[in-house]
Amino acid sequence: MPNFIVHICTICGREKTKPGWFLVTENRWEDKLRVFQWDDRLATKSGVHEVCSATHARELALHWMSAGNLNYPFARSDFREPDGIFPTADSYLNGSSERELGALSVHRESVRRVLGENPNSLNAILDELAFALRPKGETELDLERDHVTGGPANREA
Repeated sequence: MPNFIVHICTICGREKTKPGWFLVTENRWEDKLRVFQWDDRLATKSGVHEVCSATHARELALHWMSAGNLNYPFARSDFREPDGIFPTADSYLNGSSERELGALSVHRESVRRVLGENPNSLNAILDELAFALRPKGETELDLERDHVTGGPANREA
């Protein structure tokens, strides 16, 4: 009997029923966050978080920047393969050709200082991440909208 894996968004808990989802991983040693195009095999690895939209990838990235990990409240990645028994996302990705769509590397002390002084300054980084994850057809529409509205700061999430 085949095992069916239900994929659930880390942010909203929605079940995956259509394409357009993303996978998010972290490397705590390098303080690096990576966002990948959906891949069924990668989605089952320990430490991989699934998000249903670019907006939710942005929200998870914000949580990662402020908390230092992807343990989003009520995250459900615990139902994956247990660590130590199967390869983790890092070991799978080392020789992989998965399509990385974006990555963030941070200096933790600087992020803490920025969060204390002016947390809104992180919006530019997070907006660009969400923008990079949009489907290509939407990119041209966004560029046209930017021209009319005065720039990417006025984009709707």
